[in-house]
Amino acid sequence: MLRINRVSDPNQAPTLKLEGKLLGPWVDELREACRSQAFPLDCIRLDLSAITFVDTAGARLLEDLIRQGAQIIACSGYIAELLQLEKR
Repeated sequence: MLRINRVSDPNQAPTLKLEGKLLGPWVDELREACRSQAFPLDCIRLDLSAITFVDTAGARLLEDLIRQGAQIIACSGYIAELLQLEKR
């Protein structure tokens, strides 16, 4: 299961806080949640600190979102290693 919550702060770009597992059935839901924001992807922030597992499709989506400008603002060491965030 994946929960997607929008965290609003008038001084910052919108943040989507994800909780649970990002895999197959929920990959499209995250894609749509990012597209439905009133901001371009390079203004979207993703808080992945409560993500416990990411499958191949989820990792591909996150990599694509990062390439399009989305920012990862928090994540576990597992997610950082999976996405190779230290090397970017």
